Amino acid sequence: MTTTEAPLSVDKPRSSARPAARRSNFELYSWIFMRLSGVVLLFLVLGHMLIMLFLEGGVHRIDFAFVAGRWASPFWQVWDLLMLWLAGLHGGNGLRTVINDYSRSDHTRFWLKMLLYCSIVLTVVLGTYVLFTFDPNIS
Repeated sequence: MTTTEAPLSVDKPRSSARPAARRSNFELYSWIFMRLSGVVLLFLVLGHMLIMLFLEGGVHRIDFAFVAGRWASPFWQVWDLLMLWLAGLHGGNGLRTVINDYSRSDHTRFWLKMLLYCSIVLTVVLGTYVLFTFDPNIS
């Protein structure tokens, strides 16, 4: 380097030219949620599949009376409710990540995520409504 050349300069990480980014821990919490909900869903879904498909006659015994008898128990209501909510939120969080990774414009990203959020809310709320208002005594 000659004496006439200016040395290269790099801004300090928190200098006024480069203000600190305002970050939340949302992505960290969503990453942790995906791992925990995935483990819980593994047991819920495998238990569901084992009971519904393989034990005591398999799918041939599933009808309205079977579902009515199953949902008469608070245990199975909580089981199915947990499965519904965790699957909806887990899948929605995964699709949100895909939308963030692959949508090119902010406008497209915004509308895809709004469509995703509306569909998640609609599905989870409707499923919860059906689960809690199910009447086995239809005349």
